[in-house]
Amino acid sequence: MFASVSYKTYKNWLSAMPAAKLPLFITGNQNKADYLAKWLELPIEHHKLDLDELQSLNLEAVVEHKVRQAYDLLQQPVLVEDVALTFTAMGRLPGTFIKWFLEELDQEGLCKLADGLEHRGAETRIIYAMYDGKELHMFEGKALGEIADRPRGTNGFGWNPVFIPEGESRTYAEIPPHEVRYNSRAQAIAKLKKHLETHA
Repeated sequence: MFASVSYKTYKNWLSAMPAAKLPLFITGNQNKADYLAKWLELPIEHHKLDLDELQSLNLEAVVEHKVRQAYDLLQQPVLVEDVALTFTAMGRLPGTFIKWFLEELDQEGLCKLADGLEHRGAETRIIYAMYDGKELHMFEGKALGEIADRPRGTNGFGWNPVFIPEGESRTYAEIPPHEVRYNSRAQAIAKLKKHLETHA
């Protein structure tokens, strides 16, 4: 299984494979970096970078703002990701603001929030965006489902223990990682991997 690697190891690997233009993954979250490396089956260098957060419910706009800003700061190909978890009874909320809802309410609080809504329907979306200063590419995964009555499971991270994908009774955190048909993150990474393979 691949994992995220040191910057020196990444540079050595990249120099040995000049045709493989792997971007620098912008994240301070080790879980996200390891997950990406595992599903790409490639060593991925990641780097934490303080970026301005675009306050918008438009996920594409948020991701594009982030990836262009990261490139402007580092002047090298970069990869970013962002997610939205929407409680459909709340319109487009929490959406791209799910990070702050989770920080303020925690997982159990999200479930309690859904208790007071007309229904527990939800949608999750994730977009990876890659930019090299010239071309911008986005890779999206999404899934419909509902919010659990309580957090369940230990796989994954963030809000995974509260989201139940359509056709399932298990939360993302209860579903084994290899069952990728349910996983919006894995869907997006599969599209990213295909792009990297075809453009190597």
